[in-house]
Amino acid sequence: MSLPSSLIRHSLTRQAIHRQRASASKRFASSSTENAQQKAQEALASAQKNAGKLWESAQKWLGPLGERAGNLLGAYKQPLLYNLSVTREVLKQIYVKEGLAPPSLATFRETYASIWGQITKPGFVGGLVRSGDFGRVGIYGLQAYGIFKIGEIVGRRNLVGYPIH
Repeated sequence: MSLPSSLIRHSLTRQAIHRQRASASKRFASSSTENAQQKAQEALASAQKNAGKLWESAQKWLGPLGERAGNLLGAYKQPLLYNLSVTREVLKQIYVKEGLAPPSLATFRETYASIWGQITKPGFVGGLVRSGDFGRVGIYGLQAYGIFKIGEIVGRRNLVGYPIH
């Protein structure tokens, strides 16, 4: 039993369309993959160049101490420099993409002037007590003090006092 010619033609047309779509998707996939690989290679080259510059400037800045530090790192020197430069490049890209910028001095002044203005008002503390927010502000202050003390302990590398040798 033979199939009608219109059904065969329809089947062949569908196969041809499927092949065209598959080749187009491969073409687009390969070009996007190639672009990604090219960008990755450019980033790698830039990172390696920047790592070399960073290492040279660190050696100049540290002098003989920098050379000793480089010798102590041994085989870890190259991977460490590479990772530092890659991190720097990634952070730079994030900084640019997100449009980050440090706040201006005027913003700092305005913010702290506003806080100081509220604290110095006699009715501010009374309002905190009446509203019940005084406890919350006290807890925040206690948390800030605790974080400060933990930082001191870490900095001293001792729980109480400084180690005496």
